[in-house]
Amino acid sequence: MQYTSLILILPLLSFIILGLVDSKWEPKVAGTIGTAVLGIVTLLSYYTAWMYFSSADISGVYQRIIPFQLEWLRFTEHLHIELGILLDPISVLMLVVISTVSMMVHIYSLGYMKSEKGFERYYAFLSLFTFSMLGLVVATNIFQMYIFWELVGVSSYLLIGFYYTKPEAVAASKKAFIVTRFADLFFLIGILFLSFYTKTFDFGILTSGDATVFASAAGASFMGISLMNWAMALIFIGGAGKSAMFPLHIWLPDAMEGPTPVSALIHAATMVVAGVYLVARLFPVYDLYAPDVLHGIAYVGAFTSLFAAVIACVQTDIKRVLAFSTISQIGFMMVGLGVSGMGGHHGLGYMASMFHLFTHAMFKALLFLGAGSIIHAVHSNEMNNMGGLRKYMPVTHITFLIACLSIAGIPPFSGFFSKDEILSATFEFSPYLGATMSLIAGLTAFYMFRLYYGIFWGKENKQHHTPHESPFSMLLPLVFLAVVTLFVGFIPFGEFVTNDGAPYEIHLNRTVAVISVVIAVVSILLATVMYRKESTIPAKLGTTFAGLHKAASHRFYIDEVYMFITKKIIFKNISTPIAWFDRHVIDATMNGFAEVTQWTSVRIKGFQSGRVQQYAYVILLGAIMIAALVIFV
Repeated sequence: MQYTSLILILPLLSFIILGLVDSKWEPKVAGTIGTAVLGIVTLLSYYTAWMYFSSADISGVYQRIIPFQLEWLRFTEHLHIELGILLDPISVLMLVVISTVSMMVHIYSLGYMKSEKGFERYYAFLSLFTFSMLGLVVATNIFQMYIFWELVGVSSYLLIGFYYTKPEAVAASKKAFIVTRFADLFFLIGILFLSFYTKTFDFGILTSGDATVFASAAGASFMGISLMNWAMALIFIGGAGKSAMFPLHIWLPDAMEGPTPVSALIHAATMVVAGVYLVARLFPVYDLYAPDVLHGIAYVGAFTSLFAAVIACVQTDIKRVLAFSTISQIGFMMVGLGVSGMGGHHGLGYMASMFHLFTHAMFKALLFLGAGSIIHAVHSNEMNNMGGLRKYMPVTHITFLIACLSIAGIPPFSGFFSKDEILSATFEFSPYLGATMSLIAGLTAFYMFRLYYGIFWGKENKQHHTPHESPFSMLLPLVFLAVVTLFVGFIPFGEFVTNDGAPYEIHLNRTVAVISVVIAVVSILLATVMYRKESTIPAKLGTTFAGLHKAASHRFYIDEVYMFITKKIIFKNISTPIAWFDRHVIDATMNGFAEVTQWTSVRIKGFQSGRVQQYAYVILLGAIMIAALVIFV
């Protein structure tokens, strides 16, 4: 499988070529090149998946394959960094997810971004992001993953801030970059802790289950907590930053200032699931050596999911509704991992989390691209400027409805199957946590159909122009993703992706399935009553629960808390005194040295006047003084 190196090389070449030519080519040429390259990468990814999943051994177990690897840096005999490609069930799954969504975004952008200034730059950044994300998921060791992890951060910063003349976009890109870099610092510290005690970065060794690898860390602790717990918790913080887990979620809603196709690529299907992928990649380490941290991940995921779902219920910007929906669904995936164990039925949560990652990527990309089609038609993100669009945009309407039904968990759409497996695993872990996740699933169905009715039904808002359906280049990805969303749930996912490599036959838990479907249907009916036609119910509820509504509308003031901590405490009480000390003490001391040196040089510059007679006089005077010292002393 040496050809798999082309999956990384081609998007990197596309970035370099498009970045160098910039505006020297026609925009259409740059877009065609970027899309064609991604088409080849997508075909290679599909072929890799076909070859890999057809290569199981006689027992049905999928092996780890490393088709390419070279040593980059060597620190000690045991500790060194390689650059390579690792193929196993979850990395091959991610190749399919990333290439598929990226391909749809490339095609969609040909229509959505065609009149934008910097079209070539946009496609160059898309190629860089795709290269970075693909490199992250096929990394053979945790340090290689960290390198590409940072590249993903840089490329997302460039894409979020694509509209660099727009202050909100610049602020959003900086916010995303700073928050994720802050989390990445903890990730790096965790990597250093882990590698110091295990003497390796290699995923194969770390996840092999060999107890001798972790023997030196067995008795080590800090503040009464084992260093393995510290290391894995710090690594999770890095993942929580990328995946927008509470309280590091604040960058994701603001990142909607970037182009809508970028939201579909970064904030629906790829970058935000990097944290989930990180935990899944190191799952054996979490389960065997840091189980308390793994359970903590479940509770962080559940709280984040509930928190984001409540906020999504009152947002009016359609992209922000989808942003908080993404945060909530990522929380579902984290819960699936947190309640799981190793092997067999204990691994249900792990398999369900990866399954939901796959299905969510498709229907959430469909939702974001559908939102882009709507914004393209009405030139606004606000639901108040929409309504009745089903008559003008029939294809967008049907595809958006399919995605809403899927995320709501209605059978036979794909979201039902993956979400039901997570709920089943959660109920087995804790009935209370399972009930909480079922409530969140109900909230999801409610706010998604609030969004659906607000856009396509309700009172028609007269526009300055008549809304119209999007061009073919934008509709094709919508139709493709809708078809995938319809049928992908029937894939026997457990036969391909499990945490021990052995196939797992999915058994639908009928009790959990019936309960979840009933909750989803009731939530949809409630949204139908409140939002399908004009109703006074939302206003009355907003008045009755005015405090909660206001707090949720302001995201529970978490952003304000961050601003208070950074500006009022850190900047004012810490940074300002340090700046004063630096300016008035450090700088003043250096300036004083310079002034003394300058004063002295002015006074003695006459000694180097260039007059020979003066030099002879000084030499003679010095000789007399030395002689006097010798005679009298």
